[in-house]
Amino acid sequence: MSKPVPEPRKGMPSPRLDEATFRQRFLSRYVDPAFEPLQAELGKIADAAWDAYDNHRKSPHTRKAGAGYHDPDYDLAIDWLRAKADIKAAQARHDDKDGPCRVLIVNASSRSEHTCPGEMSKSFRLAELAREVFEADDISVEILDLSRLTSEFGRTIHPCKACFSTAAPLCHWPCSCYPNYSLGQVDDWMNAIYPLWVEAHGVMIITPVNWYQVSSPLKLMMDRLVCADGGNPDPTLTHGKKADEAKAIELAGWDYPKHLEGRVFSVVVHGDVEGAENVRRSLSDWLRFMDLVPAGVNAELDRYIGYWQPYATNHEALDADQAIQDEVRNAARTLAQAAHANHAGTLLMAGRALKPPRQK
Repeated sequence: MSKPVPEPRKGMPSPRLDEATFRQRFLSRYVDPAFEPLQAELGKIADAAWDAYDNHRKSPHTRKAGAGYHDPDYDLAIDWLRAKADIKAAQARHDDKDGPCRVLIVNASSRSEHTCPGEMSKSFRLAELAREVFEADDISVEILDLSRLTSEFGRTIHPCKACFSTAAPLCHWPCSCYPNYSLGQVDDWMNAIYPLWVEAHGVMIITPVNWYQVSSPLKLMMDRLVCADGGNPDPTLTHGKKADEAKAIELAGWDYPKHLEGRVFSVVVHGDVEGAENVRRSLSDWLRFMDLVPAGVNAELDRYIGYWQPYATNHEALDADQAIQDEVRNAARTLAQAAHANHAGTLLMAGRALKPPRQK
């Protein structure tokens, strides 16, 4: 007997803006005196932006899905199709036994010398130590520097809209929530980040503790990776974001595909007062939940640098702490061994083929 499909719950107040408020917000980014001679042109641009907003044109450029999709006549966003193709190419690089072993290092600190506060982060320095180890071991390295969210123009990770919480098939792999041109939600970095995770045989996350938690940039990326753990690779199944269709599909039986399973990981967390162990544990648990595999005991590390010392001397504290520098190198060496074995198909992953009795 099939389960009844619940109706999507409604009732939140509308966030829709009137035209005057929309135009004020849209034009607020053009306050520099350099734009003063361009007021007429900006007015025309604001008119076009209001038209796109008022008519809900989220994805103005689409094409038919075509063969291989549940509904080949459904119009899919060109942006999403391009992101899907990039992920497919990344998966081919991951699966190529004749290609290089690949490791992704994530510098998760938001601190940068190129904006406030004007100084590099310790996480960046530790990432560089790890990079040297991997490159010496003939591993191809990509560094994902999340500090660019704070220091680079137009670099953004938009927040997760929690489609998965409504029904798993409503969360598409890769994420189809962005770009949303009508809302100005553009320049989303995740479509470039997904392939970095997919092609990697190993992933190393290096993060500070920010107020007992991971850094803001890292949490944004983590939330947007929810589609990699059970997400729907075919948006035509749900005809875009039709919540009622997604609920019916999940209740009929959903297999929760693990799009990043089998990659090996290392986690390095550093703090100055509190929280390092809890953040390291939560990151490791998150990665395990997505069916990534711990590289080894030495690859998971939480340490304090300059414990209860002045923040002004934080880099000098790292200079003096040779032990943590060597521990980070050992974490990288451990991940390198596991990544090589993973790439070669010789890494033992006991129990990987077992079907879990419960899905998330």
